[in-house]
Amino acid sequence: MGDPRKPRKSYEGPRHPWRRDILMYEMKLMGTYGLRNKRELWKAATIVRYYRHRARSLLAAPPEIREKEEKALLNRLIKLGLLKEGARLDDVLNLKIEDLLERRLQTIVYKKGLAKTLHEARQLIVHGHIAIGGRRVRSPGRIVTVDEEPLVDYYPFSPLKQRISQEAQA
Repeated sequence: MGDPRKPRKSYEGPRHPWRRDILMYEMKLMGTYGLRNKRELWKAATIVRYYRHRARSLLAAPPEIREKEEKALLNRLIKLGLLKEGARLDDVLNLKIEDLLERRLQTIVYKKGLAKTLHEARQLIVHGHIAIGGRRVRSPGRIVTVDEEPLVDYYPFSPLKQRISQEAQA
């Protein structure tokens, strides 16, 4: 089993960490999506790499196995908002890191206008001012499903929510 205090890494870093083009691309993504460090970027890249690898293996699988697992994979990605309805297995191979970063809670809070900047969105989440369906969420890296997206709002008992409602009444 392994030591419970030393969990397995949930990401895989770049194979060549000092390539200039990769470093510039990573820094651009970090600024665009307000990430704290490259580990968050590498986690997103690992998730996208997993789904793309799974799609490649399904393309090579026998038809009876492929049929069932392809439907499950596509439904999962549609539910996450990474693919549109009616997508095919070939569309999974076109997934990019940006597609997954767009589904993070931090980005959605910013896009909904609950925060003025991505950095403010991160701070509001970490400080407990944001909720999904009335339940407080404190992790800015959470991937928000399509069903949860309309439920993202201020936490009902947050002083920030009360101040905004008072300003709206005045």
